[in-house]
This record gives sequence, structure tokens and C-alpha cells, in this order.
Amino acid sequence: MSNTMSFRSIALGSLAAVLMLAGPAEAQEHGAPKPPREEWSFAGPFGHFDRAQLQRGFQVFKEVCSSCHSAHLFAFRNLAQEGGPGFTEAQAKAVAEQYQIEDGPNDAGDMFERPGRLSDHWPSPFPNEQAARASNGGAYPPDFSTLAKARTYEVGFPGFLIDIVTQYQEQGPDYIHALLNGYHDEPPEGFTLPEGAHYNEFFPGHAIKMPKPLSDGQVTYSDGTPETVDQYSRDVISFMMWLSEPHLEARKRLGFQVMIFLIIFGGLLYFTKKKVWRNVEH
Repeated sequence: MSNTMSFRSIALGSLAAVLMLAGPAEAQEHGAPKPPREEWSFAGPFGHFDRAQLQRGFQVFKEVCSSCHSAHLFAFRNLAQEGGPGFTEAQAKAVAEQYQIEDGPNDAGDMFERPGRLSDHWPSPFPNEQAARASNGGAYPPDFSTLAKARTYEVGFPGFLIDIVTQYQEQGPDYIHALLNGYHDEPPEGFTLPEGAHYNEFFPGHAIKMPKPLSDGQVTYSDGTPETVDQYSRDVISFMMWLSEPHLEARKRLGFQVMIFLIIFGGLLYFTKKKVWRNVEH
């Protein structure tokens, strides 16, 4: 009897968990739509970063996004690190020297500015959060360092189980891509847009403080890549993904090596067991 009750308790608990997981997905259908799933070079177990795309993404970040967004975990030396955008150390140093970094105090006790060094982190566009909010209508632009991994959306049941099997982990990039391409000049009929907000199809509540950041032809590429909002967003999102997980390629490479090792090790254990026990009488 106790076993039967225990089984029923587990079954009811599992059903409740499924309903709880399914709930948020239903709620989202009545708000912002689910972002379409895009193709990314870094997706999947063998995913990798496109160096040219990372360099273009850095250009978009530098020329557009960095005017509002900080990147506190990003140092200039990271531009030349293995697995990164592929800049040389000299190129990374040249980028750093374009910025004036506050340092000090000096011998007189005063703060001073100097050209950036490879060891410096990316300078914030605002001195503090209050200044950032004051310049952006009360909204605080999120830091770029981990944004691609921090943003996500509810998948619900059984979608999250399918994602586990397919190893889908790109909710953040897909959501940000949809957001950057989801602006509309005018809200749909019947929708009241708050003052100072902009209509975005994929933003929860559809009213976002951030103006449309990208427009066609805004950034000039030297490699002939199309200069469109869709391309800009793909490039800068790839750069954001690298910022969030700079060792992604090394992690996936190590994971593949571990899987190969486990398969070989499992086979050796099996044949060892067969050899040890083959002469044992049943």
C-alpha cells in the first residue's frame, strides 16, 4: 500500500511540475511572440566563431552600441586572445590607445587621464548608473559582457525536453536578434504606447525605452558584407556571444574529446569484463 501511495505521489508531483513548466509558455503567447530560431555558427556541439563576423560585430559595438552600453568584463587584451576575434596584439593595442582612461592618483593626489593599455577594461559611457538612467529616459542600458547568455525566453513543455536532446542553447541570441529587428514605426491599432517608449514586437509589453539602435547603412563594412539591420544584428550578437563565453570553442572541443574517451573507455571495460568472466560457470 505504501509503495502504491508513494508511486501516486511521485506521479502527481511530476504532473504538477509539467503544468508549471507549461504555464509560462502559454502566458507568453498572449504577450510577446516567441522569437524565430536563427542559424548561428557557434550553435551545436561543433559550433565555432566566425572571426570575420566577430570583427564586424566589434565594429558595430564600438561605433553604435558602446555609446550607451558598458562591457565591464571586456579588456582590450581580449581582442587578441586565442578563440577571439583574431586581432593581433598590435591591433588590440592600437584600439586601446584610442581611448582615454582615468587613472591615479598621481604623486599630487590627483586623478589623471592616459591612453588605454591592453590591460585596461572597456570604458563605460557613463560614470554611474544614475547618469546612465538620466541619459536614457530612466532606463538602465544593460552591460554587454554576459547579455547574450542572460537573455532568454520561456520554452515550456515539451519544448525544453526537445532542446535538451538537440542541445539548443541559443535562446539569448535568438531573442536579441528578434528584438533588434522587431521595431515598428507605428504601434498596431488599439495599442497605447507610453510617452518616451518605442513599439517592439518581441519586447515583453511591446513598449521599450531604447530607440531603434540600428538602421541600414549605419556602419560601413570594408569586406563587402551587406550593410543591413539584419546583418548588423547577427554580427554584433556573435560578438556578444563571444563576450559572454570567450572559451566556447575550447569547451566544445574538450567536451568532444571527453565523449570519445568515454566511448573508448566503455568499450575497454566491456571487453575486459567479457574476458575476466568468460570461464566462470553459471
